Amino acid sequence: MSESVQVLIDSIKTHLQSALIDIKLALGEVTITVRPDDIVSTCLTLRNDPLFQFDQLIDLCGVDYLEYGQTPWTEGPTQRDTQLGNFVSPDASTGETSTAPHLESRFAVVYHLLSVAKNQRLRVKTFPKGEPPRIGSVTSVWSVANWYEREAFDLFGILFSGHPDLRRLLTDYGFIGHPFRKDFPLIGNVEMRYDPDKKRVVYEPVSIEPRILVPRVIRDDSRYQVLAIDEGKKRV
Repeated sequence: MSESVQVLIDSIKTHLQSALIDIKLALGEVTITVRPDDIVSTCLTLRNDPLFQFDQLIDLCGVDYLEYGQTPWTEGPTQRDTQLGNFVSPDASTGETSTAPHLESRFAVVYHLLSVAKNQRLRVKTFPKGEPPRIGSVTSVWSVANWYEREAFDLFGILFSGHPDLRRLLTDYGFIGHPFRKDFPLIGNVEMRYDPDKKRVVYEPVSIEPRILVPRVIRDDSRYQVLAIDEGKKRV
């Protein structure tokens, strides 16, 4: 760990202690988890305090942790899960769709910050609660957050209190649902086309049949037989 990273960690623990839930270091970058009620004040401190000077918001995104850490196709943790320390829900074998119990809530908002003066990056994570999830807007801290928060609202349904113009950004007018949620159907809810008789765009029920895109069965066809023969020759 470099000296500058250690100084950053120590400063965060000292000045953000009341809002801090967790702090981690991975691949040379620091990630902190803060309380959702303290996100705006925390971001103000990270921007204005001379110890931090995170004057740029590089990105803001939503995360849906539905079914996170669950393995519905197995009866328990695999050897690889155990080695990596992955969390596996006790009722994973039932295939139930629920949030892993070690998470604060289903959704998270992640802020990627950059300090040009100190040449440092920081990842800030918080878990807004409720349905729909709601959290304070940081547009007053970084004006660039305007479109980022609109994107997170559009795709995940996360509400940002105090946002000056919280509207959908990427989906169509009148779009129903939030397409980046894990429980949103891959084929969508409706499809649209131009009707030459009505001379306008019309919405209709989806005509595509839903299908499973992830293979659940490994077939013992000729490809696997050839591999098995090759492995046998190598052993001999």
